[in-house]
Amino acid sequence: MNYLQATINLPEIARDALSSRLMDLGCMGIIEQEDRLIAYFEGPSDPAVVDQAIADLTSAFRKTGLNVSIKARYEVIPSQDWNSVWKAGFKPLDIGERFTILPPWEEQRAGRINLVIDPGMAFGTGHHETTRSCLILMEKLAKHTAKDRFLDLGTGTGLLAIAAAQIGFRRVVAVDTDPVAIEAARRNLELNTAAGIELIEGDISMATGTFDLIAANLISGALIGLAGEIASRLDPAGAAVLSGILLEQGEEVVLAMSQAGLSLRERLDDGKWTSLVVERTDDPQNLSV
Repeated sequence: MNYLQATINLPEIARDALSSRLMDLGCMGIIEQEDRLIAYFEGPSDPAVVDQAIADLTSAFRKTGLNVSIKARYEVIPSQDWNSVWKAGFKPLDIGERFTILPPWEEQRAGRINLVIDPGMAFGTGHHETTRSCLILMEKLAKHTAKDRFLDLGTGTGLLAIAAAQIGFRRVVAVDTDPVAIEAARRNLELNTAAGIELIEGDISMATGTFDLIAANLISGALIGLAGEIASRLDPAGAAVLSGILLEQGEEVVLAMSQAGLSLRERLDDGKWTSLVVERTDDPQNLSV
């Protein structure tokens, strides 16, 4: 059997929406690169179906006033070569002082905290700048934060929740509204023998209690809308890592968090992205990482 490889150049703002649509169309997996997606379909698959999805998404963005350019090219990959082509896109990646993200077929690295992620389960493999920043900030904050309760808001593949469990958080809760993401996270929890993580299909309202550390790798609009909820779920001495924010949108998120009672503690820029650490304004410790 042959496979269809679609290489799609697109702006960052369209990445998540198109990734989700491609998975709905039966995509077997997606490799995320800086300015493009590489998607694989079991053949025979009609490129016209992908072209139509791109056209629909482009039209939807145009109705909101955004002129988004998305271009795709296609290649047929012979069956005997598909595994090697697919696996070549995923190499172990060291992040921060101790984390290594790697696919299941790679040998785990001694002396590192290995986070095993199956890239075929759903989009979001940990190679994106926003995820890297989350892991770096989580690792730093864990040195100064009580490690009783951690919330991964919009868990995707479960990567941040798994990382939190690995660095010692005793209660880890991961929530996502997308059932595809929940299934991906469940598989990755199994790969990492992270059975103690509470995996919830739903929104933040389904995660009970308050948390010492919250990680939310979403988009700016979602973070702004959730500012009040994040503030209400954050322990007075805790911190929240907010990511998925374009540089030019950072101040909007900071303002929304300030209005919800959260103040900026740290900002980490990576390329065109920024990640924020916020804390309760009434936090008496006001520690810096």
